[in-house]
Amino acid sequence: MHAGEPDGPDGPYGSWPSPIDAALAAALDGRPEYVGTLGGEVWWTEPRPAEGGRRALVRLRAEGGPEESVLPAPWNVRSRVVEYGGRPWTGVPRGERGPLVVFVHFADQRLYAYEPDVPGAVPWPLTPLSGVGGGLRWADPVVRGAEVWCVLEEFTGPAPTDVRRVPAAVPLDGSAAEDRSAVRELTDDRHRFTTGPRISPDGRQAAWLVWDHPRMPWDGTELKLAEVTETGGLDRIRTVLGGPEEAVAQVEWAADGSLLAVSDRSGWWNPYRVDPGTGAAVNLCPREEEFGGPLWKTGLGWLAPLPAGPVAVLHGQGASVLGILDPETGDLVDVAGPWTAWQPTLAVAGSRVYGVAASPRSGYEVVELDTATGWARVVGGRRAQPVDPSYYPEPQSRTFLGPDDREIHAHVYPPHHPARRAPADELPPFVVWAHGGPTDHVPPVLDLHIAYFTSRGIGVVEVNYGGSTGYGRAYRERLREQWGVVDVEDCAAVARALAAEGTADPDRLAIRGGSAGGWTTAASLAATELYACGTIIYPVLDLRGFAEETHDLESRYIDSLAGPPDTLAVRCRERSPLARADRITAPFVLLQGLDDVVCPPAQAERFLAALRDRSVPHAYLAFEGEGHGFRRAETMIRALETELALYVRTFGLTRTDVPPLDLAGPDLA
Repeated sequence: MHAGEPDGPDGPYGSWPSPIDAALAAALDGRPEYVGTLGGEVWWTEPRPAEGGRRALVRLRAEGGPEESVLPAPWNVRSRVVEYGGRPWTGVPRGERGPLVVFVHFADQRLYAYEPDVPGAVPWPLTPLSGVGGGLRWADPVVRGAEVWCVLEEFTGPAPTDVRRVPAAVPLDGSAAEDRSAVRELTDDRHRFTTGPRISPDGRQAAWLVWDHPRMPWDGTELKLAEVTETGGLDRIRTVLGGPEEAVAQVEWAADGSLLAVSDRSGWWNPYRVDPGTGAAVNLCPREEEFGGPLWKTGLGWLAPLPAGPVAVLHGQGASVLGILDPETGDLVDVAGPWTAWQPTLAVAGSRVYGVAASPRSGYEVVELDTATGWARVVGGRRAQPVDPSYYPEPQSRTFLGPDDREIHAHVYPPHHPARRAPADELPPFVVWAHGGPTDHVPPVLDLHIAYFTSRGIGVVEVNYGGSTGYGRAYRERLREQWGVVDVEDCAAVARALAAEGTADPDRLAIRGGSAGGWTTAASLAATELYACGTIIYPVLDLRGFAEETHDLESRYIDSLAGPPDTLAVRCRERSPLARADRITAPFVLLQGLDDVVCPPAQAERFLAALRDRSVPHAYLAFEGEGHGFRRAETMIRALETELALYVRTFGLTRTDVPPLDLAGPDLA
């Protein structure tokens, strides 16, 4: 018998036994990222929660065989450019010597080169250990001759905003490892943010994206194009697409030398062919669908040209599917298979396309499509089915109506167990999940963190509230200057609708979220008495404090979310959970990483101080060594079990698989 007494065919919601425990959910957390091809091989990065949360670089050889980890622990292939990172590796095949790989090591953020097939070889550093302001970071690399072209991020002072970014060239011979001056900066075009250069097939041109504060990359970006000189410099730099009101999410070169880009100039991210001379852009597939997304990290990719001319694209509303686009006719054929959501990472080798996809019955895995036959198959990243899939929930993608009859998209995961049922007269408890970003979205795919609750009899609904991506520019701009209002209202509208239709128990509703979702959770607890409790995870809690304390990328994010600096004090009083802490009466747990530089723990500490003289039941768990997003298995286990213990206590559930939760006050991990 599994944990969670009592046993038997019937039992109240929330009391069911489940084989999906917190350790299992933690062990399978995360997904493959940054797929690439080297010759006939496929490479990617994937998480290792049991190894301190490091990212391993994995290869699958052309002749088949098992996946191989390229570098042993503690090598951690992950960049910290703009804190969220970017593509951390690249490589080139080198005949009998095997591939040459260039990667970023998380611990010191240096670029390294490595020849994994050369006996006795070890990685050698390509970049200096530190910069003037204490840090050099690198991302989005590509090998060009004897250099690596990439993004250079350099901190010039003590403040998070004392930073500059520029396309740069790093010598492969290691001469810059002790000499910062050996790194060539490719442009003095001083934009705040940049992606890495994409080099044309003939090597004569380079293209990249830039944007500046106060814009975020989904507000407005510019596509830059330059001539590559004989000495490897960039000349005649010009803007050929984009601007303050047009977000270009990706640029790539096709094999025939044509320039492709993903732009939202129509109100939807669609694929375009761009004339390098005139900047004229032709929409290759005009649809009210998204062929792109938010550029939270450099090196994301929603399209990948094939050598023969077609273009692999990710597209859809709310979730992406893989299709093959004929750029001449606009015909688009989708890939057959069970996968309902694809991540923005694509790679091409000949007639084959590689990506990362998931479904409601499978987690994210590396998928290969043979465009010659139309056959798609899983080639890597697959996890063995840890439990009987009959324990997995079946998502229901639905549209609800909110204030002013506005549409709200959500995925409903009712409680589900193959051998248990609740009494006919009982309604299940439900938890509203508010995603992070907030300029992001969640697709309907298998998530064992959700299954952890649904298999025990607790429903979950993920809300893609106004402001979410995946539904066009107008939908994501609903949140403009309305953060803390629209997101709170939309989550509440979905919760009330589920209660009104008899899907959820109106007296046992909860809300939870991390990062921006943590803001929505805390703001919801302050704005309404709808929820019986909440789980607040590495949150934003103070608008003004966030603008002053967070990292550079999001230091002006508040301008679009809440309003310009001259209105911030008023909006803070009206919406910030810190300013409205006196309105919170529902129990909550607050989970925080002590190394978080995006949402620093100072926010949580000020929020708890504001509650010090009030009798609101709560617990605070602070985790050393964790940043923005938990990566260590032991942290995720503690967090999940604490969240379940909150629901056990608040909803009056009977369970034996989690210890009782003390909500008297701080509980430091």
